[in-house]
Amino acid sequence: MTFTDSVRSCINKYATFSGRASRSEFWWFWLFIFIVQIVSLTIFSVIGYLLGGYDGCTISLSICSVLCILLLTVPYLSVLVRRLHDTNHSGWWYFISLIPLIGTIWLIILLATDSDEENKYGLPVY
Repeated sequence: MTFTDSVRSCINKYATFSGRASRSEFWWFWLFIFIVQIVSLTIFSVIGYLLGGYDGCTISLSICSVLCILLLTVPYLSVLVRRLHDTNHSGWWYFISLIPLIGTIWLIILLATDSDEENKYGLPVY
């Protein structure tokens, strides 16, 4: 799956928490979110600097940046749950990331593992 296919698929399946997502679909969408965060925070930081400080305009621009990030939270969670399904784990395994350091490392390992051919969540998506 290509970068654009992944982003398109994740946006189309905005709140679909059932089914499966391939490794490429998850990691390409993760990269997309990372790029959106970096670009939006950079733009709004530069605008804030050019305006000469943190006044009302800059704070409202920062709020716009936070809203961009929040809008991508639901699609990110849905593709994460579908990726966990692809590794034959329940979506509730996401909460293991709440354990400091070890939980996050364990979740990354789960997300990076190879898919089973068929599991209780259906056939693999390619």
